[in-house]
Amino acid sequence: MNKRTKQLLVTFMTMLLVFALAACGNKSEEGASSGEKDSKKETRIYKGENGDVEVPAEPKRVAMMAATYAGNLLDLGITPIAVNEYPKQNKFYGNKLDKAEVVTADSYEKLLELNPDLIITYSDDKNIKKYEEIAPTATMTYDKYDYKEQHVEIGKMVGKEKEAKAWVEEWDKKAADAREKVKDAIGEDKTFMVMEAYGKDMYVYGENWGRGTEVIYQALELKAPKKLEEDVFGPGWKAISTETIPTYAGDYIFVGSGAGNPDNSFMESDVWKELPAVKNGNAIKFDSESFYFNDPISLEKELDFIVEELTKKK
Repeated sequence: MNKRTKQLLVTFMTMLLVFALAACGNKSEEGASSGEKDSKKETRIYKGENGDVEVPAEPKRVAMMAATYAGNLLDLGITPIAVNEYPKQNKFYGNKLDKAEVVTADSYEKLLELNPDLIITYSDDKNIKKYEEIAPTATMTYDKYDYKEQHVEIGKMVGKEKEAKAWVEEWDKKAADAREKVKDAIGEDKTFMVMEAYGKDMYVYGENWGRGTEVIYQALELKAPKKLEEDVFGPGWKAISTETIPTYAGDYIFVGSGAGNPDNSFMESDVWKELPAVKNGNAIKFDSESFYFNDPISLEKELDFIVEELTKKK
């Protein structure tokens, strides 16, 4: 090979290399452009209580910092990567939260390590600003929504509004069937109270405060004693004493097992034993740590339990 031929070959190879690099550059730019477009498609705007929040279109790593909403995510097919300790105590979830890390409200570093792509919490959470530094954060005010609205709103947060609305439709049908079954068993004029002890205190609950109240007063449309409705349905709950139990007691009493080392000594009192509901065997105990919740999974289990209790004597 002579000198001139070698020079031509080197020149030709150099040109090929330049064209190859240029082509790779164009593909990289196209790839970057396509990636940017895909990235944009992967987010959407959730119109929340505190304004618009850019959230993942299909979040995969959701940290649920609001204690009562973990079951809503589970029902929508999303296992949260983080919850606080309370949902873990709900027997209705079985082992569905076994892989979820327990993160307290102040565990900023642990939450950071989990790398969530969406955080959901209550609107009055003092750590919202910190959460927003980790991931998009959507908030809810607990008593702003009833339990069905709550589920649909969480569906909006995680891109599953359609699925959430479908559950509401199915629930309404199931509740209507259950109402007829209960009415046929006990009639329409009976009254109901829901209460439990927490530590040394005792509470009675309104129509939208967990503990089966959504099932009893809303889904089944059962009545509360007039005094209970007047005093408690507005605020949602009321602290009472053993002596005032008869003021709010109904023909049926659903009484929680309680939490926080509850003082259930009121059940040994003459006041309690003389209540018509107790004498008639209509004081029904429930597991507070599971009935505390009003998500779809919990509600369906609560409905089954309550309907069975009210119709088994027929």
